[in-house]
Order: sequence, then structure tokens, then C-alpha cells
Amino acid sequence: MPKPEYKILTGKDRPDLLKATNNTVNKSWPEFMLHDPYVGEYWDALFLAYPEFHFGLQANSTGEFIALGNSVPLAWDGKPYDLPDKGIDWVLEQGFDDHSKGRPLKTLCALQIVIDEAYRGKGLSSRMVRCMMATGMANSLDRLIAPVRPPSKSNYPLAPMDRFIRWKDNNGFPLDPWMRVHARLGAQTIKPCAESMLITGTVDEWEKWAKMHFPESGSYIVPGALSPVEIDRQADTGTYIEPNVWMMHYLR
Repeated sequence: MPKPEYKILTGKDRPDLLKATNNTVNKSWPEFMLHDPYVGEYWDALFLAYPEFHFGLQANSTGEFIALGNSVPLAWDGKPYDLPDKGIDWVLEQGFDDHSKGRPLKTLCALQIVIDEAYRGKGLSSRMVRCMMATGMANSLDRLIAPVRPPSKSNYPLAPMDRFIRWKDNNGFPLDPWMRVHARLGAQTIKPCAESMLITGTVDEWEKWAKMHFPESGSYIVPGALSPVEIDRQADTGTYIEPNVWMMHYLR
């Protein structure tokens, strides 16, 4: 039997997984995505609270983590269509509150999956989602929900999310590749998650993050953003509201 190319390790196995995750995230996401205040407040705390729900795919040949997955268990047990418009920001705040108050956990929520650029296109995305589903089942959680960030939406920043999520490929699956990964594994598309993240900064900060100039107030299409960034030069603010889409897997 051939030796596996990769092995799965959790934050319990490798306490340095948090550092590896942050390093990969810093290389993978658009710069502005690294400045969400909820992420800054809760990310490390939730990793330390639930290390078993954070995992990495380690290449046996190099010992490096080539893909990383982060999730958080929630006490939420509501109806799918009642999921809030706030996605990632809500999940982080709710996950921390549930943990601090010791509430019984019912649902696993995906935070992100990131894959090293050199290993993309090798089927690792579905493997990582399956691993996240298995983690939920192993912990007796009923569902895996995900405020999915559809990366191809950045090609259509002016399209409303409720229309974009209905676009299909020639095989009837979602047009977006990450939505497609979830759909092929049985996930249901629930609804848009209109205000998943709120990222604000000064005009100068936004010019550094976006690597472009904003000479006057208005709406700007920024590379990597799923919707326009609103610039107000008089108030010296830039505001980006990140839209996502809620998807859900039943685990049992």
C-alpha cells in the first residue's frame, strides 16, 4: 500500500498550528481582509479554546502545512433561513460567548479553508471540507454551516449576491468554485449573508491595502473585493461590507 502523501493534524497535536495558519492567511487573503476587528478580537482566543476544531494538512515530504481549516462549534440550533446577515463577525462573537458561558454545542461553523498556492487545483478543497464534516460528526454536532466566501464574486462586484448565488455552470452546479465544492458534498445553499464582515479604515489605510488611489469620494471596485468599497474623503473613511453566502451540510 502506498504511503499517504499527507496527514491531518489538529491544534491539539500541534500548538504551532496557529502560527502556521496566520502565516498562510497573510499570504493568501487580500490585505484588506486582514483588518476585520472581530477577527482581531476573537481569532486567537477561539483557537486556544477549541484547538481540536482547527486542523492542517501536512505534507509528509516536507513537513509543511499545505492547507489549513478553521471552524468553531456553536450553541446555535435554529432554522437555516434564520441565520443572520452578519456571518463571520457573528460567528466569532457568538462562538466566544457560547464558550465563555458554557452553553451546550449543537452546530459546527466553518470559518475558513486556505490552501497553499502551489497545491491548489489538486482536489484538496473537497478533502478539507470532508475533514471538517468528519470533525463535526466526531463531536456529535448536527450540522456544518458555512458563511462561504465565493471568490469568483470578485469578478462580478456589482452583481447582487442573491442573483450571483443562483448562477450555475454547465453541469448545474454553482458557478463559483468554492460554492461548487460544498454543493458536490451535499450542502444546501441557504441565503445570502449580506454583512459577513465590516472592514473600515482611513483613506490612507485603504490606499495601502488596495494598492490604488482614491482621488474623490465614491464607490470603487477594489481587486479581490466582492462588492465596492465606499470612500468618503471628507470623513476620511473607507468602508467595505463583505457579502458571503450561507451554506449548510447535515451531519446526521
